[in-house]
Amino acid sequence: MCLTRLAALIALVSAPALADTPLAVEIITAKAVPDERVYSLTGEIRARDELAVAFPQGGRIAEVLVDAGTTVAPGAVLARLDAVQQEQALRAAEAGLSTARADHRQAKENLDRQEALLDRGATTRIARDSAEDALRIAEGALAQAGAVLDRAKKALADTEITAPGDATVTSRMAEAGQVVGAAQPVLELALGTGFDAVFDVPEGMMTLGPPPESVMLNAIDTPEVTFTGRITEVSPVVDARTGTVAVTVGVDDPPDELSYGDPVRGSVTLSGPAYVVLPYTVITAVADSPAVWQVDPGTMAVSLKPVSVERYETGTVVLAGGISDGAMIVGRGAQLLYPGRVVRAVEAGQ
Repeated sequence: MCLTRLAALIALVSAPALADTPLAVEIITAKAVPDERVYSLTGEIRARDELAVAFPQGGRIAEVLVDAGTTVAPGAVLARLDAVQQEQALRAAEAGLSTARADHRQAKENLDRQEALLDRGATTRIARDSAEDALRIAEGALAQAGAVLDRAKKALADTEITAPGDATVTSRMAEAGQVVGAAQPVLELALGTGFDAVFDVPEGMMTLGPPPESVMLNAIDTPEVTFTGRITEVSPVVDARTGTVAVTVGVDDPPDELSYGDPVRGSVTLSGPAYVVLPYTVITAVADSPAVWQVDPGTMAVSLKPVSVERYETGTVVLAGGISDGAMIVGRGAQLLYPGRVVRAVEAGQ
């Protein structure tokens, strides 16, 4: 029994210490890569040229002939006001013009007759001049009646809203029977076929650098269909309520299925200087800063290396300094280390 215990003690003493055995860890070679960040936001497809149409005079709407999404041709009637008063005014103006024409014709005939009588000495010059004055008055009345008729025609025409060109109705803001005021919007039209994507961009993103040359777009409903756009307008003010800036992206090659009001995702890639990107598992700390365990390639001993962090991302950490390109950094297994500990590399997961 004593001999067995003595042999075990001799074997324990002669075995290498645990600390002398290289620790199996994951070793990652640091590599500086260009800092490319992809930012994505959701926006809305809008018409490039929009027009809110309204009646130039107030009244009760008799009918609205189009709905949102309707495509209309130039001159198409979109909505009408109750035009009873305007129609009556037009008939009265037409009657007034007829009367003025008859009075003018009669005054002219009377002047012609007075001039013929004056040539024969059968009338006086005073009577002839009076006939000429009556003709001038009749001419003024005729011109006034014509102006009244023109105003009546315009007032009747103003009871209709017509399409100024090829357009698509994007919004219907009034209904039949509703009383509207002059210049109160009734319909909103998209003119032409151009599309814009409008995004509310957080104010902080506007400081990341110059705007990209192009924006990658895809509709939310059909993410597999991609198209591009260019930033055409950046609002000069920040929305005080949301803290965002409205950015308009002109769509270059819209797909056939794209329509107004569709939600769309816009993505841009911003490039910056090269940074070392490592898994988040490498990060430990010293007294006053983050640090990583760096391996000496000659001795395979580790030491703590303070680093500065540019930012944290999902699953990774971007280092702004402290580690050079090609440095050997301990990944998994770093929780068992201390300065000077000798390690050996194994594949991740072993």
